[in-house]
Amino acid sequence: MGQKKAGAVCPGRRENCMRIIGIVPGAKLFGSEDLYADQYLFVNGYPKRILANGGTPVGILSSDGYAVEDSLSLCDAFVFCGGARFYPYHFQVMEYAAKSGKPVLGICLGMQLLFEKSYEYGEHEGLGFVKGEVCPLEPDLADKSLKVPQSGWNALHIVKDDPLFKYIREGEYVYYVHSYYGKNCAESTLAVSDYSIPVTGAVRAGRVYGTQFHPEKSSTVGLKILENFAGI
Repeated sequence: MGQKKAGAVCPGRRENCMRIIGIVPGAKLFGSEDLYADQYLFVNGYPKRILANGGTPVGILSSDGYAVEDSLSLCDAFVFCGGARFYPYHFQVMEYAAKSGKPVLGICLGMQLLFEKSYEYGEHEGLGFVKGEVCPLEPDLADKSLKVPQSGWNALHIVKDDPLFKYIREGEYVYYVHSYYGKNCAESTLAVSDYSIPVTGAVRAGRVYGTQFHPEKSSTVGLKILENFAGI
């Protein structure tokens, strides 16, 4: 399937097409033992939020849990939803995006997938877009009274200017739910939040982005970040 030309016009419309965003769920939707994660995509309304902020969301998985090549070609960009663990289709879609140069936004687990290595549920190789590793949060906390997982609102401190944070003010609050975090990744880090240590909040490697926080749960700030991504 050929690549859609930039500025292609939608049938029956005079203006340019909205960006088509492929939704990569956080857990396998077919035959998964993790029923909570299966529902994650729908409970948190990723498609609705993307549609409201400059993108046209599409599902990209077939009934066997793998991505359909034609659906990947159709997409202008991809959003990896937060969830419980990695599945083979995560790597399949990310490798396609890397080869095609299409933008990616990985959320929570989707961000952790970008690192070289993760220590969640053992030791696992990641995709290696971001130098560093994903480590348990609890042993590194300076204040041992803080709860893990970190669950709730935290201020976002932007350390590098980037289009992802256009019109986002320093210190705006975003919503986190996590027990692991990206570590030793300063060269790719865009933003951090303080949780007695600097917790990596957002990273970038070329056209590949990741946020540890959940934009879809971060009120107007998060929706603006999704809108900014749809415009990248």
